[in-house]
Amino acid sequence: MKKLSFLAVLASFVLYSCGGATGDKATTGAAEQVAEQSGATYTVDSSSSTLKWKGYHKGGFDPRFGTLATTGTVSVENGTLTAGSFIIDIKSIVTDAASVDTLKTGGKTSLDLDNHLKTADFFDAETYPTAKFEITSVVDFDAANDVSVVEGATHIISGNLTIKDQTVNVTFPAKTTIADDAVTVASKFTINRQDWGLTYGTEGDPKDWMISQEVDIELNIKANK
Repeated sequence: MKKLSFLAVLASFVLYSCGGATGDKATTGAAEQVAEQSGATYTVDSSSSTLKWKGYHKGGFDPRFGTLATTGTVSVENGTLTAGSFIIDIKSIVTDAASVDTLKTGGKTSLDLDNHLKTADFFDAETYPTAKFEITSVVDFDAANDVSVVEGATHIISGNLTIKDQTVNVTFPAKTTIADDAVTVASKFTINRQDWGLTYGTEGDPKDWMISQEVDIELNIKANK
């Protein structure tokens, strides 16, 4: 019985230590100088672009996922993406109803989660209605040394991501395509929400502990000239 109990505890520890995040693990650091926008300007087509997010409970259980609306522009010079600025509308957050089982939540719906995420418990959307991402550098993806979950990744993008009053530089692989009339950027990366002070309650609060620190961000951006 003692052996079984030890194995059960060990299995539980491993299970709860592993998250469910599936994106490229973003590298983070201090804010950097924003790249100057020059050359041709392309404007984000909000109707053809998506910003998807996915959060998890501890151990990767019961993921919640949804979308956020974004606007912005990118710059292209000599056939290369060089800069960009994006505004994320926090009040537009929508949780996919398919990710919320009301039998497990005591009747709370995806709309209830949307409203909770907008409160001071998380994003405080009344005080901080938008987040911002500004590109600081774009370098070529080196297939010999770089790895990515994004098939056909072409570049490594770095940028300052500001959520609430916290700015952190984030670096991740992406696939970009550039044509005369449009630019596309596709990426899937994972950030740690606590880098931006996104906690539920005070530090060490059991409610916050039950939520994984990792959040997946999936970008599919199309910008038109």
